[in-house]
Amino acid sequence: MKFEVSFLRVFLQLQPSNFKLHTFQKPPIIVKLVDAPRDPTGIADVVVGALGLTTAIVLLAVLLGVMLAGVMFWVRSRQNRPRCHY
Repeated sequence: MKFEVSFLRVFLQLQPSNFKLHTFQKPPIIVKLVDAPRDPTGIADVVVGALGLTTAIVLLAVLLGVMLAGVMFWVRSRQNRPRCHY
């Protein structure tokens, strides 16, 4: 009987489940989630900046148009045009 018990014990120890490779457990990776930094410029700042830039470009275009019109008027008024005598 003793032989049967020891044989059974040896048989249970030789099961394939006991032959697994022992893997060492790696320490867990801990990830700390941090909120992203806020953008200091909000949508209002962007809109105001865009409107300011657009206004500056429009005013520059109007000023250059008025200057060009003045130069054209001055050049034309200085031309020698034949006068019509009826």
